[in-house]
Amino acid sequence: MKAGDKLQSIKVELSEQLQSIEIHTLADLHMGDKHCDNKLIQERIRLIQDTENAYCILNGDLMNNATKTSISDSYAEQLTPMQQIGQAVYLLTPIKDKIIAIQSGNHESRTYKKEGIDLTEIMARELGLGDKYSSTGSLIFVRFGWNEKRKRKQWYTLYAIHGSGGGRKEGAKAIRLADMASIVDADIYIHSHTHLPMIMKQGFFRVDTSNSTTNFVNKLFVNTSAMLNYGGYGEAYEFKPSSKDTPVIYMSGTNKHFTAKL
Repeated sequence: MKAGDKLQSIKVELSEQLQSIEIHTLADLHMGDKHCDNKLIQERIRLIQDTENAYCILNGDLMNNATKTSISDSYAEQLTPMQQIGQAVYLLTPIKDKIIAIQSGNHESRTYKKEGIDLTEIMARELGLGDKYSSTGSLIFVRFGWNEKRKRKQWYTLYAIHGSGGGRKEGAKAIRLADMASIVDADIYIHSHTHLPMIMKQGFFRVDTSNSTTNFVNKLFVNTSAMLNYGGYGEAYEFKPSSKDTPVIYMSGTNKHFTAKL
């Protein structure tokens, strides 16, 4: 099998005692940017820490990483890139055992493109979670709880990637999110980057080869928000202010049921 013939996959085995779990996505935190809402970031992390059945996906752009050749204002940064790594590790350490996947974002990739250094991978290794890291996307297999009818743990598949593209309109951002289904068949798709919190569902006929039939299923699509107050290049380039509310995913451990709420 060639390197490009498989997606990076992560297996997450959780307790059979869990009746349900929550998946919180931390993305587009932009630590180091002077408009970063540090108080809200800490509140979100504390909520994950204090909620027993809450787990977390890190989906890129945790660090602003404003380089001199990027669109961001490097002279207005509150923290250097190394300090941003340190801040991320410090804040995330209390929930490191709840983090199930880590994806890099385009802001961290700025340094990789220029110098071959991936800030997200360094952060992941500092947290002891190098095996959860992907420079692109991750296909995540989650098993927990107990499905009495099937006599096994309940399972779900999630595909998470930071995303790309710079469309301004809501329709263009929704298309980016929906297009994830053309990459891989999964139950849940998680996309970030566009700073527009969004939830939608689509119907799909999933092939059941063992029984030579199809099963109708729902697919859940989630786009996450940013933790930025308005200003900076967002205001200078006349982007709309974005809501900082972000979706939380809820999954049952007793039957195949999942939803998201804002």
